[in-house]
Amino acid sequence: MTPGSALSPLWGQLRSLAAALATPAASREPLLGQASSRAVRLLPYVLASGFAIVLLPVTAQVLSHDFAVPGGWAGALSVAQTAPLLLAVTRPLPAWWIVFGADLAGALVLLMTGGGAGRPWPWPPMVIVGCLVLYLALALRESRRTLLAVWLVTVAASLALGFAAPERSEGTNVLLIVFSGAVLLLGATLRERAEAQRRLAEQEHISEAERAQRTLLEERARIARELHDVVAHHMSVITVQADSAPYRIAEMPQEAREEFGSIAAAARESLTEMRRLLGVLRSETTRGERAPQPGLERLEQLVEATVRAGVPTELNLSLPGAQDGAATGDEAGAADAEGVVAPTVTLSAYRIVQEALANVVRHAPGARTRVSVTVPDEGWLSVLVVNSASPEPEAAPLETTGTGHGLVGMRERVRLVGGSLQVGALPEGGFRVAARLPLHPAPSAESGPHDEASPRADARDAEQDRAPEHTPDPQHTGSTPPV
Repeated sequence: MTPGSALSPLWGQLRSLAAALATPAASREPLLGQASSRAVRLLPYVLASGFAIVLLPVTAQVLSHDFAVPGGWAGALSVAQTAPLLLAVTRPLPAWWIVFGADLAGALVLLMTGGGAGRPWPWPPMVIVGCLVLYLALALRESRRTLLAVWLVTVAASLALGFAAPERSEGTNVLLIVFSGAVLLLGATLRERAEAQRRLAEQEHISEAERAQRTLLEERARIARELHDVVAHHMSVITVQADSAPYRIAEMPQEAREEFGSIAAAARESLTEMRRLLGVLRSETTRGERAPQPGLERLEQLVEATVRAGVPTELNLSLPGAQDGAATGDEAGAADAEGVVAPTVTLSAYRIVQEALANVVRHAPGARTRVSVTVPDEGWLSVLVVNSASPEPEAAPLETTGTGHGLVGMRERVRLVGGSLQVGALPEGGFRVAARLPLHPAPSAESGPHDEASPRADARDAEQDRAPEHTPDPQHTGSTPPV
């Protein structure tokens, strides 16, 4: 191995360090420019201005009186050694080149003038203070390689000046070496820690967005599985009617018989494709439900289950076509009313009430709650769940294995039928959930939901998503829990 080949790695490292010194960070954003507080963003400017204002006259005074430097030289050196501190707020590396060059020139001027016997040399105290401020700015902006190159240049210059005039050296060269290394190390540690926290916050934000999107997709898939029963029922009716039409209608032409046969075959094929779609939407852990989808006739049992859970609840059910008992939650009256409301709307109304009561059980245990399902306007169904403030401190849920997603599920169900949703906290305490659903949704109802939510409602929804809790459904016998 030749001497040149042995030194090539060293030369490569030196060239890399020299390139780092010549290449400042690309960012020109002020130090602490990303801080949320305006006072913190202004702090670097305040500190840099304060040090520059204080060090400028002090440096000129010390150079001219203590070291007998001529007035012109003293003024020029003091400006060069202190004014670039203002530049260090945005461009610390170019500022270091100016300041450190001025410090070297000042040390040589002090050596040539011969004044200041017994005074600190080569670095007077004000020079050390200015350098440490500048090194802190460097550490908060530049890379580790650049900081190492800056410190090595400081070490080399300090030792060279100490060896050049050992009789004048007062040990300030060694002092600057130690202090500059400590400041660079501390500043780099703080910067890397802040960078790690920023990246962690970004990752948490991305994870939260992904979790919210996953929650939304899971809720939509589950709603689609529930709607399968409703659509399958209608398709089955179409199939039966088409198959039985030739037997129910006398003297039907052959062309009509063939047309009804085509309708029945298309309906059966559609049912088969729907079952395949349901298989795609079903997750590996989800099994088929063994009970019909609930409707308004199950609201009374839902309210009774909520009362057993410790929440005093009143039900007001008033629908067109219902019997007199429907106003008090009579199941037969509600079942009669089902005929004038689309099945998707009754299912959505039941799930909205169920999720709202689940939120009351979790967030406001013991609060008095009123559930109202009425038809205030022709063609619209109103669902209102209002609870008062809880008389007890908010308690943690007893179970966190539910599959619902709080207000996310409510908004998706409202969007499905083209209704509107308003949720929010009440001024006197408590919470209000108000949904307005069309009795018979238009074919394009899913295109535009109109929902309003207060910030407190969004926060409550986020908390509910982290720990879902659901009111028991006494007649739900399937393996898939209710919303």
